[in-house]
Amino acid sequence: MSATWPPHLGKKLDYPEVAVGAIVAGSARRFGDRVAFRHHGEELTYAQLWREACQFANGLVSRGVKPGDRVALRMSNCLPFPVAYYGLLLAGATFVPVNPLMPEPVVAAQLQDAGAALTVQASDVAEIRADQPDTPPDVQIDIYQDLAHLAYTGGTTGRSKGVRLPHRNVVVNSLQFACWQSGSVPALDGEGGLIIDQISDPAEYRNRVGTGQAINLTPWFHAMGTIGGLNVLILGGVTATLHDRFDPVAYLADAEKYKINYMGGAPALFAGLLACPDIKTRDLSAVSSIGSGAAPMPHEMTIALQRIMPDAVIVEGYGLTEVTMGAAAAPPWVSGVRKVGTVGVPVFDTEIKLVPVEGGSEAVPVGEPGEVCIRGPQVMLGYHNRPEETAEVLVDGWLHTGDIGVFDEDGYLSIVDRKKDMLIYKGYNVYPRELEELLIAHPAVAMAAVVGRKDAEVGELPVAFIVPAKPDVQAEQVMADINEQVVPYKRLREVVVTDQIPISPAGKILKRELRARLT
Repeated sequence: MSATWPPHLGKKLDYPEVAVGAIVAGSARRFGDRVAFRHHGEELTYAQLWREACQFANGLVSRGVKPGDRVALRMSNCLPFPVAYYGLLLAGATFVPVNPLMPEPVVAAQLQDAGAALTVQASDVAEIRADQPDTPPDVQIDIYQDLAHLAYTGGTTGRSKGVRLPHRNVVVNSLQFACWQSGSVPALDGEGGLIIDQISDPAEYRNRVGTGQAINLTPWFHAMGTIGGLNVLILGGVTATLHDRFDPVAYLADAEKYKINYMGGAPALFAGLLACPDIKTRDLSAVSSIGSGAAPMPHEMTIALQRIMPDAVIVEGYGLTEVTMGAAAAPPWVSGVRKVGTVGVPVFDTEIKLVPVEGGSEAVPVGEPGEVCIRGPQVMLGYHNRPEETAEVLVDGWLHTGDIGVFDEDGYLSIVDRKKDMLIYKGYNVYPRELEELLIAHPAVAMAAVVGRKDAEVGELPVAFIVPAKPDVQAEQVMADINEQVVPYKRLREVVVTDQIPISPAGKILKRELRARLT
């Protein structure tokens, strides 16, 4: 039995040629009255989700939404979200996720760039689907070209990029991870619905399809949420309890109450759980699998979780929006080898190579750092209306990620740095340039640079160094002014007033020197 590859499964999967709507169609017939989601005491079964999604699809069609139209969902995780998500896809529209916490000007810029025909909030869903048929509309979808998702990466300065992901990408990446996690192969039911056939040994994969219980906090407007926290859960027949915000006491109470067997999220979630005294008194014996992504999990955190939940398999993964969600993961079966500090190996049908950071296409030797490049069926078509930026990252079929990684002798990947200066705070990408431009626009600031301070609980804290434009500049006031303009996870955590910012002979800010000041 391989310690690095799923038992009884080959390197490739046979992906049925279906649209994303087939995911909910197959699971609705398979799991019927099983609860798919619960939220604030209300429940939505798999069968109800299918019926309401069909009604929503017909409601969109009746309002003039056509195949290919972009429909934005501006809502937090709630029961109407999956209804609207699957419904708009059944109507042939393209899903445009919108973070509901973004400032209005940023939302407006994103919607304009996407060309959104309609923006839907949670309160709109019931009205749109009211009095509509509960069978899917007759819509033709080209799974290889018609976009399922137009997902935006980025920021507050108009540089956010739309990632073009057709139905094929979403189905493939959902199956890659659903099958990887459960030891399954894709299949179709008698009516063309998508299902997964769990052919694995129950002793190796203890979470069986149709029995999973999870708590979901990963936002569905995020790639990790839409694929890992929605489509993968639906394929696996999981019952997910939705929480509006992270409250470790409530999380642990529900974990015990519902006998949660899977915990998933970014390392910040697990840091919060470990800091909560209740983790030592709650019965977490049902937890058999823990999944972490969006940012590296510190070694100490892995060890602490394993100590509290010794029977749980702890799995890290790696991905980005440009590969729909994911490209690599650690072995999730019991006897698989998991190496702390790595993100595992490339999943089905996925190639990863590391090339010299300074440029070139030849792979670097094992053990040496290089830029992570990915090739596979989940790689995006390109950026929306940005051909030059697409050409920069998609070269001869390989996606150049900007992340720096190292392969060990067994093919396990570690992410060790980033080519770009992007920070990761609680699993969210924070782009320093966005904050720097806001700072430079501030009347009290002459020059600015933003770097990250390492933090074991949240990843990296954005810290600004500023050269004042006038005497008596108050760092706290500058920080408050900037933080009013960004969503919470992008807020500055510290502002340092300095006489000068180090500059290289080429005129570039020497951020490594600024980082050194924080240690």
